[in-house]
Amino acid sequence: MDVQTSRTVPDGGYGWIIVAAVAVINMTNQSILSVFGQLFVGELRRMQEDTFTAALITNLNSLALNFSGLFIGPAIKSFKPRNVAATGCLLVSFGLVLCSFATQTWHFIVGYSFFVGFGLGLISPSTFMAINSYFSSKRGRAVGVSLAGAGVGQVFMPHVVHYFMINHGFRGAVLAMAALSLTGLIGAMFLKPLTAPVKHNNRKHLQLLVDKENKAQTSITIQPAQVENTTQKSTETLCGRMGHRLAQAMDLELLKDFVFWSIIVGMALVYTATINFTMVFPSFLQHTAQLNSQLVASCMSVVAGADIICRLLLPCITDRLRMPYRVVFLLGTAGLLLGRVLLAETTSLPVIIAMSVLIGMTKSATVINNNLTISAHCRADKLAGGLGLSMISKGIIVITVGQLLGWIRDYADSYVICLYAQGVLLLLVVLVWTPEIYYRFKKQQRHNTSKSMETTYMAPEQASSNSRA
Repeated sequence: MDVQTSRTVPDGGYGWIIVAAVAVINMTNQSILSVFGQLFVGELRRMQEDTFTAALITNLNSLALNFSGLFIGPAIKSFKPRNVAATGCLLVSFGLVLCSFATQTWHFIVGYSFFVGFGLGLISPSTFMAINSYFSSKRGRAVGVSLAGAGVGQVFMPHVVHYFMINHGFRGAVLAMAALSLTGLIGAMFLKPLTAPVKHNNRKHLQLLVDKENKAQTSITIQPAQVENTTQKSTETLCGRMGHRLAQAMDLELLKDFVFWSIIVGMALVYTATINFTMVFPSFLQHTAQLNSQLVASCMSVVAGADIICRLLLPCITDRLRMPYRVVFLLGTAGLLLGRVLLAETTSLPVIIAMSVLIGMTKSATVINNNLTISAHCRADKLAGGLGLSMISKGIIVITVGQLLGWIRDYADSYVICLYAQGVLLLLVVLVWTPEIYYRFKKQQRHNTSKSMETTYMAPEQASSNSRA
């Protein structure tokens, strides 16, 4: 039975406290990604490391973040989202502490790439699961407010880092970030589950399987020649059941659904294009548009400001219009495509500012509706596994297609061509998703029409039957 259909979703109430708690977690943990360069690039230069090393650390961080999806489904099923989110905060803090004592590059890879990346990977889906259980019609605006916390953190976190770097140096600044990330534990304390979680003890289940097989073998007396065949069959059956249990824990049956494949691969391509744009946008403004550092910072602030405002306002509009989350994500993708194409064709400052606003607005549409699209497609009991598989697809595509975008930029020695390459990824998603969504919409419309006609036809018959009675 679907967990969500067996209870009444409050669509608010204590859920808004959870939204505030998640906003605090995002503010003090997710925003740490935005200050990587400010924290570590100077120290890496003192170690005589180049830009390639810094890129390697950030790419491995993204890889660990997304490949935590291998474990997130079973983890959320076996433990409460509160415990998974708290574990993520502890891992982020521990990874930063390791980085504060780093003397070699591999120390940053272990601390930042692995521990911080894996910790952030645990935080995002677990906090979304906590919000998802409390909201229905207002789910979009609840997720938008919680994600706005990360945007607010990106605004004030650089100033905090700057203060500690000036007054306490590299180690003091990183330790301060480690302590700040622990405030996420306060937020995790408020992630109260709506109902008691379903017990999902994998170890106990496997032990029961083993006991069952042992009992079956000892209760049957057969000829010695047959014992070997029976034992082999029992072993194969046990292995098959263990494999089936693993598939259940990770909800791998979702991969039988072509639409689910389309969703997770499409969102991974948009995610990769967004990551790459964030990296090349400042350089494009400086080297191609020939803007000074102050104007570059102003354009980046415009993108961030538009993103934060729309994370708060856009869900209110789309929820009121009852627009499907995937349709909003698609419209956001189309907006990102338009923004990149127009940005690549101009060096005019007013147009660049206008495109910065457009990109910030449409980016918020994709960020907010990422997990919401998965939640709308998957049943409640499959949602954790769906989020995990989506993260895995992002990790695979970032490390492959993302590296290809970097190679294109270096090979062509052009930021404009790199923007067009990002546009190709976004266009691919638009071209694949649009006819599929339209077909499903028309199919649903025909189904509703036939159902309405059937109801209209049955009503007179029921009235006639009642009059004869």
